[in-house]
Amino acid sequence: MSRLRRGVDTNDWAKGPADAPVTLLEYGDFECPFCGRAAWELKRLESAVGDRVRFVFRHFPLTQLHPHALLAAEAAEAAGAQGRFWEMHDMLFQNQQNLEAPALLTYAADLGLDMGRFTRDLQEHRSLPKVQRDFIEGVRSGVNGTPTFFINGERHNGAYTAEALLAAIEQRVGPDIEPMTGLPWEGDRVPRMGRPQSRMHVGGAGAP
Repeated sequence: MSRLRRGVDTNDWAKGPADAPVTLLEYGDFECPFCGRAAWELKRLESAVGDRVRFVFRHFPLTQLHPHALLAAEAAEAAGAQGRFWEMHDMLFQNQQNLEAPALLTYAADLGLDMGRFTRDLQEHRSLPKVQRDFIEGVRSGVNGTPTFFINGERHNGAYTAEALLAAIEQRVGPDIEPMTGLPWEGDRVPRMGRPQSRMHVGGAGAP
């Protein structure tokens, strides 16, 4: 079974305690519809396990299939540089059908980011090396599609529903993680947010 070539470190975006018994790491693509579904399942899982699991996200933009995925990843990183990575992460997955540059600027404005800094970060592709590094390390760890999950450094090859991920976690660390209760039903899913677009233009970037 595949294992991560690089463990989680300070270069990664993580939420949850560093000493949590479980680290669930995802290689994802913001334009991938399966990752969009997984994002909802991870919200369900997070609501159940709380601080017993640390969640980590790494970029794996499949640019041949998803032409906006790379710039969206850069937008998430640019938001992260201002302390808002996870908010942008959620916004991008909620708006997967609208990831062109003008929309990304609108999402940044909605988050209250410094727009001059955010725009320069995108125009100059300041976070491109980090996104490319995530991608290359993913390939070296056996990632060949999205979403791909690793539980405590070991690849998870099963389904990515909240229930399946919890079962896989329990297999590896025992039943210390309590069964999920009080999860939102699928019908309670937050609807996709519509956003107006600005006319500002940000140049594209090459694939990893």
